[in-house]
Amino acid sequence: MTMNETERSPQGFEEQLLRDLTAHVAHRGEAASEARPAGRRARLLRGWRLAGAFGLAVTLTAGALVVQTIRLGDQPPPTASASEIFHLAADAARQQPELTARPDQYVFTEILATTRELPDSGPYLTIRTQLWQSAGGVAYTQGRYRPEADPNGWGELRVLRLDDPADPDKELDAFQPPAYHGDLPTDPDALLRYLREHPVDLHLSEGADEEAVYGDESMAYTTARWKLHGYVPPRALAALYEVLAREPGAVVISGDVVDAAGRHGVAIRMPGVIGGNVDLIFDRDSHVYLGTRNSVIRGGKESLESAAALLRIAIVDRPGQLP
Repeated sequence: MTMNETERSPQGFEEQLLRDLTAHVAHRGEAASEARPAGRRARLLRGWRLAGAFGLAVTLTAGALVVQTIRLGDQPPPTASASEIFHLAADAARQQPELTARPDQYVFTEILATTRELPDSGPYLTIRTQLWQSAGGVAYTQGRYRPEADPNGWGELRVLRLDDPADPDKELDAFQPPAYHGDLPTDPDALLRYLREHPVDLHLSEGADEEAVYGDESMAYTTARWKLHGYVPPRALAALYEVLAREPGAVVISGDVVDAAGRHGVAIRMPGVIGGNVDLIFDRDSHVYLGTRNSVIRGGKESLESAAALLRIAIVDRPGQLP
């Protein structure tokens, strides 16, 4: 299917994108598994399988969306450290209004997402995504999408289930984790202990070394970043950034970053990813979280793979309801 065909047919666009992302998530997971050193735990560059087949695109936020090579040494050094940026983000989080949700309600998010048909080649596709995630983890996530160029091109609301890591064509019966994180501690030390004791379920493939994965020190930080995919109340969100400020190896990317919505930000590159990089992005002035960007490395060159800008978040009563 060509890009023009998918633009004319929102449903066809959606189905093709889901097929591409499902296949890519499975392929990338296999490649990373083969490259993983024996006896060591490294975070994989993956499509955040817990968000469903579309999670690769909808949970990422990007800088300039062009086919390019990203080189850390091409620009002047940053003026602040990653830890300092996280502390500023914590200060900004404390100023946000607090939303409350019942377990039967939904966390609504709207995202402007861009992804490539292949990890390191092909044109970028930009779509607007709306997701309804169960606040209490008692129902499946639902979503709808449209090409950004077609304001009237919304596809049908559909249920998004978890992928089976052992079979990309199969879906799991389990609900996604709760999207409303109102039970998180607001003290950074207590929160770090909580994250260690309550790691996010990665739904690992059969035969994976679960003890090595969940027992690794980095798992707490992986779980912390996963919480950003839902809603975290302001004081707990500030503590979450204070925890991330402690993660060794994070660096600030030099130069200005522009996300998919045209907002200027600063990017923090997180450590321990195989085959590419994941960057968290914050507004350059307010330090409010904007999302992340995802890149791949092929032949020694790094190129932007996927992107999504978080536009708004709210609490609603049912899938399909807009705030």
